[in-house]
Amino acid sequence: MEHILTILIFLPVAGSLGILALPGGKNYLYRWITLIISTINLGLSVWVYLNFNPDLSGISNEKAMQFVEKADWITIAVGDINKIAIQYFVGLDGLNMPMVLLSALVLFIGSISAWNIEYKAKGFHSLFLLLSGSIIGCFAALDFFLFFLFFEFMLLPMYFLIGIWGGKRREYASIKFFIYTLVGSVCILLVMIMLAFSVQYPKDTYTFNLLALADRANFIPDSLLNWQNSRWLINMPARRWAFLLLLTGFAIKLPAVPVHTWLPDAHVEAPTPISVILAGILLKIGGYGLLRIGISIFPDSGWIYSDWMAILGGISIVYGALNAMASHDLKRMVAYSSVSHMGFVLIGIASMTSEGINGAMYQLFSHGILSAMLFLLVGVLQDRTHDKTIENYRGLATKMPVYTGMTIVAFFASLGLPGFSGFVGEFFTIMSTFGTDIIPRWVILAAVAGLVLGAAYFLWTLQRMFFGKYWSKGGEEWAVLLTDLNLREKTMLIILALLALAFGIFPNLLFTPMSKTIMTLVDMIQKS
Repeated sequence: MEHILTILIFLPVAGSLGILALPGGKNYLYRWITLIISTINLGLSVWVYLNFNPDLSGISNEKAMQFVEKADWITIAVGDINKIAIQYFVGLDGLNMPMVLLSALVLFIGSISAWNIEYKAKGFHSLFLLLSGSIIGCFAALDFFLFFLFFEFMLLPMYFLIGIWGGKRREYASIKFFIYTLVGSVCILLVMIMLAFSVQYPKDTYTFNLLALADRANFIPDSLLNWQNSRWLINMPARRWAFLLLLTGFAIKLPAVPVHTWLPDAHVEAPTPISVILAGILLKIGGYGLLRIGISIFPDSGWIYSDWMAILGGISIVYGALNAMASHDLKRMVAYSSVSHMGFVLIGIASMTSEGINGAMYQLFSHGILSAMLFLLVGVLQDRTHDKTIENYRGLATKMPVYTGMTIVAFFASLGLPGFSGFVGEFFTIMSTFGTDIIPRWVILAAVAGLVLGAAYFLWTLQRMFFGKYWSKGGEEWAVLLTDLNLREKTMLIILALLALAFGIFPNLLFTPMSKTIMTLVDMIQKS
């Protein structure tokens, strides 16, 4: 199918503009347009998955990329001979194909979750579709400038979706999200500019082509970021500074401690569909970007700072888990659990091994499914009582048995129960730490402690909220409001639960398309 990635990116954008052109007050029409476009995109992404060739590696070889679309976009002359070329360049390999599939899935679930949005529904659904196109474009882009454009473009709709449709402190949360992400963007932008004047492909053309940037043969001799003789800036090679800037920018997006504080506030104040997208997809851009740009282009510096990445991962695991255990707000607890689980991604990447990076990618995909499920479950209570305080509920199992059952599945899958996808990513990540000497031993202990703490806060929450005699702070009023799951809610949760189970029992569904690309990346790292 020709131009399938362009369709995946710009069909939601067209839908967004179409909704804006419609008259106001047609809320049912906005919902159906969003759902239909999200369903089409999900179907197209599944087709891409089924037709993906796992024997092609990608990374730095354009011939090994799939579903490639490439066209000249911006060309600027530099002097008499050279020029700067920016291209519309999209394609897939084993790193971004799973992320495109995950994005389409979570956005489809988000469109169903947004069905009951009534307040300024026209603006909400238009921004939702604009965000959808930006996310898929960010994962599919193979030109650094194009990647950065989509990366930045996600800020605008997310800022308004939190700031207008969020909770009581929505303005604070949206501004904090915007500022943190903007700081990360500036770090990435600086590296993009440094790279643009360090690489030529072909010889007379300064390029933003990510595949060309990942090939050391294309670096200009004596340029700022040259492999063999990188210039020094403030007593350190510029290549190391560039990697640290990328690590900072993508760590904010992941997020990792100590640049994580925007996440709990954004999650607590965001409406349920946006929390689903924020945790299910946007955090994954941090891990994906670190691999696609940070490690692929700077494997030598990544190797040098791998121990620091592992330390950040270990701290994030324990710190996030402890804060989740101390949280009284159910949504904040789930948000901090995301910080903890993203720590495993950093450790897997830091191992610089095939099993570690496979585990990190699997963790990204699995967490996207499970975090979406968790935030949907929180949204059920929020929709009914507008209260997410853990201590305000007791014995919900007697009032909401189906809801309780789905919560048990989500909690046990998230804490890493074998048979679910959460176990696979964590298992391979921890296993990778034993196969390398670059990760400090205490980080392994921190990872294991994170598993124990994860079981503790999930099971403790389950015991407090769902078992025992029914009681709620709202008394008889809440007893009437706390009805069990409706058909729409069951549909979303059952889909996600079955996917978590399927990818847990058959992990090769994801490992097979990823393995060749990751093996090529690991080979690049070892040769650096």
